[in-house]
Amino acid sequence: MKQVAAVSIAAILFSCAACGQVNAGAIHEQPVRTRHAMVVSIHHRATDAGVQILEEGGNAVDAAVATGFALAVVHPAAGNLGGGGFMLIHLQESGKDTFLDYRERAPQAATAKMYLDAKGNPIPDASITGYRAIGVPGSVAGMVYAEKKYGKLGLEKVMEPAIRLAEEGYVLSEDEAAALHNPQLAKFPESRSLFQRNGDFYRPGEFFRQPELAETLKTISTDPDDFYHGRIARKLAADVQKGGGLITTEDLARYSVKEREPLTGTYNGYTIVSAPPPSSGGVALIEMLNILEGYNLGRWPDRSPEEMHLIVEAFRRAYMDRMDYLGDPDYVKVPVDELTDKKYAASWRKSITADQASASKDLKRPEGFLPSPPTMADVRHESTETTHYSVMDADGNAVSVTTTLNNGFGSGVTAKGLGFVLNDEMDDFAAKPGTANMFGLVQGPANSIAPGKRPLSSMTPTIVLKDGQVRFVLGSPGGGRIITTVANIFLSVVDEGLNIQEAVDAPRFHHQYLPDELDVEPGLSAATMEGLRSLGYDVKVDGHWSDGECIAVDPKTGELEGGQDHRHHFGKAAGY
Repeated sequence: MKQVAAVSIAAILFSCAACGQVNAGAIHEQPVRTRHAMVVSIHHRATDAGVQILEEGGNAVDAAVATGFALAVVHPAAGNLGGGGFMLIHLQESGKDTFLDYRERAPQAATAKMYLDAKGNPIPDASITGYRAIGVPGSVAGMVYAEKKYGKLGLEKVMEPAIRLAEEGYVLSEDEAAALHNPQLAKFPESRSLFQRNGDFYRPGEFFRQPELAETLKTISTDPDDFYHGRIARKLAADVQKGGGLITTEDLARYSVKEREPLTGTYNGYTIVSAPPPSSGGVALIEMLNILEGYNLGRWPDRSPEEMHLIVEAFRRAYMDRMDYLGDPDYVKVPVDELTDKKYAASWRKSITADQASASKDLKRPEGFLPSPPTMADVRHESTETTHYSVMDADGNAVSVTTTLNNGFGSGVTAKGLGFVLNDEMDDFAAKPGTANMFGLVQGPANSIAPGKRPLSSMTPTIVLKDGQVRFVLGSPGGGRIITTVANIFLSVVDEGLNIQEAVDAPRFHHQYLPDELDVEPGLSAATMEGLRSLGYDVKVDGHWSDGECIAVDPKTGELEGGQDHRHHFGKAAGY
C-alpha cells in the first residue's frame, strides 16, 4: 500500500470525536468482493433489485433497468421517472460499447431568454423551482429502450421489484425520513401531500407506500408507450401546463432516445470509454487524463501537494474548454477530436509550472488546435440531484448509469395522480451565457436554450478496459463536480495503489476554472493543506460531495470488487 497523505471518509466516520483520534483499522477499508456479478448503488433495496434479476438469469442491462426503476421508488431525491440520464454499455462477447442518451429536452415553447428579466438578468430560481423549470423527461424512454434492445428478460419481469416496493412500501431509515423534509417539496401541494403528509412528516421506522407510483409503474411495464403517447402523457402535460409550465403532449410524443458512439481515450495502457456530448464528462475526463499522462503521478504520495497540484491544473484547463465549447451536438458543432487530441494536451502541459498555481484569469489556450468558440449565431435551432450505479454480470458485460433530476427532488413538482417528481433540468442550460448556474458553472453560447435541445451535462458514466477486459465501472453524481470525482477515484487506484473502496472514500478535490478556487473535502492532512496554499491556491473546505458507486475487477483472480460510497448510509455493493 502506498503512503497516503490523507485519511478516508470511512476513517473519518469511525473517528472518535472526544479524543480526536482516528480508528486506524478503518483507514484501509476493504471493498465487497463477489465472484460472478455485482450491483453497486446508493440504496440497498435498489441494489437488491438488480441482484435479484441477475440471479434470475438477467444480464447486466436487465439488472441496470431493474435497479433504475427501483431507485425511482426508494430514492426519489434522484432516482426518477421524471428526469433523464445516460447509460454506457459494454458487451463483452462482441466487444461493443454503446451509449444511450436519454437526457431531458427543452419544450418546443422554450426560448433562449425565458429566464431573464426585462433588463436581461437571470430571474432568481426561475430555472430551478416549479413548473417552468421542467424539461421533457427521458428516463422512462431510456430504460425501456435499453431493456428492449439489450436486455433478456423483458420489461414486466425487470420492473417487478420496483412495483412491489411501491405497492408494499418499505421502512424508512432516519436519513431517508429526514430527506423527505426537503423544503422544495413543501412548496407544491401534491408533493407536500405525498412525501410530507401535509406536514405530518414521516418518522424513522414507518412504512412509506406509494400506490399512485405503483399504478404508473404497472402501466409502464405493460404499455411503456403510454408514458409518451397515452393517458400518462395527457395527464402529465395537463398538470404541467396548469402550473404554468411549457410541456405539451406533442413534446412528449416527440421525445426519442439517442444511441451514440461513446468516447474513447487511453491512459497508461488503459482504454477509457466514457460519455460523449451532450455530456461534457467524457471529453473533459479524457482531456484531463491526456494532460496527466505526461507525468508519473505515482512517484508522489496520494493526495500530496505535488500530486494534487498537477491534477488540479489539468482540471482547470479542461473546465475552461468545457465552458467555451461543450453543448448538444445536435445543435452546435463540438470539436471533440481536437479537445481530446494528445498533442493538444501536451501543449496545455507546457503551461503548467511545478511550483506555482496558475491564475484562471491569465490562462491562454494553446493556439492552432481549436476553432474559435461558438457564439449565439453558431447555435442551430429546430423549425445537483443525480445518482449513479454500476453493474457487471457473470459474462463480463458492464453497465454504468448516471441518472438525474438535477436539484434534490428536482423542481419540487410531483406529477398529479402519477406519483413521481419532475426535474428542474432547464437550469443546466446557460440561461445567460457567462453567468453561473446553481452549481457555479459558467457556460457559453454552445449551451444556450433552444426548443428540443438537450442541456449540457457533467454526468460521466465510464467503463475502463485493459487488454479488452473490463477493469473498472465508474461514475458519480455531484453536478459540476462529477467529472473531477470520477478522475479522483480512477487516479487513486491506477496511480496511487488504493483499492476501489479506499479510492471512493478518499477526500475529494475539485477545480472548475471559474471561480478560481480549489474546493476540498475534510480529511486532507495539515501538511497537504499548507503545501497547496504555499503553491498559491485559494483552498476552500466545502463539506462532502458526490457519491461514487463503483466496481473494480481484480486482474489476477477475476473477482469483482465493489466500492460503495460511505458518505451515505443506505447504499450497498452486492452480488454473487
